[in-house]
Amino acid sequence: MSEVISPLDKPRRRRRYIAAAFVAASVMIATVPARAEPEWEIAFYDDVRIEVIAEGRGPLIVLLPSRGRGAEDFDGVAGELVKAGFRVLRPQPRGAALSLGPMQNLTLHDLARDVAAVIRNAGGGGPAIIVGHAFGSWVARMTAIDHPDLVRGVVMAAAAAKTYPAGFNGAKELSEAVRKSGDFALPDSERLGYLRLAFFAPNNDAKIWLQGWHPAADEVQLAAGRATKQSEWWSGGTVPLLDLQGALDPFKPRAMSNEMREEFGERVSVVVIPNASHALLPEQPGAVTDAIVAWIGKLPR
Repeated sequence: MSEVISPLDKPRRRRRYIAAAFVAASVMIATVPARAEPEWEIAFYDDVRIEVIAEGRGPLIVLLPSRGRGAEDFDGVAGELVKAGFRVLRPQPRGAALSLGPMQNLTLHDLARDVAAVIRNAGGGGPAIIVGHAFGSWVARMTAIDHPDLVRGVVMAAAAAKTYPAGFNGAKELSEAVRKSGDFALPDSERLGYLRLAFFAPNNDAKIWLQGWHPAADEVQLAAGRATKQSEWWSGGTVPLLDLQGALDPFKPRAMSNEMREEFGERVSVVVIPNASHALLPEQPGAVTDAIVAWIGKLPR
C-alpha cells in the first residue's frame, strides 16, 4: 500500500497527515499525477514504514543514498531523471525522516526487503533500475539477489573496492573520516577536513554535506553491513551493472577501477566521472545523470 501526500501541504501539515495514516486501518492506493513537484508516499509492510519521495512518470528508477545520508542527496540527479522520462522513487532509510521499523539485529536482507516493498507499492513501472550510492549500492545489489523479479539493473555509484590493494594503509583512516564527517559533536571546521578527505575532490564544495546526516540510520546500516557477508551481496545477482566511479574516489583506487568487469565480464559497464570523489552525486550531478540515462538506453528491453 502507499499513501500519497500533496506537495502543496506545508511540511508540518504533511507530517501530521502521515502520522495519522500510520494508525489507519487501511490505506487506499492513489495514483500519483505527473508533475514537476515531488510528492511523498509511505510504503507499508508489517511493522515497517518507509517514506518515499516520488516524482515523474515512466520506467521506474529507485535511488538509495549512502550510509547515514538521506534521499535529498539525489535532488539534482532526480530532477534530471524525471525530465528524461522516468518515474523516480527516493526511499528514506530506516532512521531517517519518517521511515520507521525495527532497528536492531538487521542484515542487508532486511534493508533489501524495504526496497522491494517500495517497488511493489509503486503501482507499476517495474522492474526497477536501482541506483545505490556507496553503501546504497550494497543494498541495491542485495535487492537484486533477493528479489530478482523486481530489478532490471543496478547502478553502483561510488561503490568501494572489494579489497584494498597490498600496501594500502588508508582504509582505517577513511573509515574514521566517514564516521567523523557526520559527528555533530565536532566543530564544522574539523568535520570539513574529514569530508574533504573522504568525500570531495579538491575545489568541490564540501560544506554542502555538513547537514543531511542521520545518526540513527547510520547505526542501523553499519550494523546491517557488518552482519552480512560480502559474498552474499557483492555480485548483484545476474542483472546488468553500471560501475559509476569518481576519478578521485579514495574508496576506489585507480588500480581497482576494472575489478567488477574483470570478475563479472560483459555484465558490467564502467564509467569514470572526472573531478569527483566519493560524494559524486553533488559534485557532478549532470555527468552522473547522463551516464545513467545512456546506460539504461543500451539495456535489453
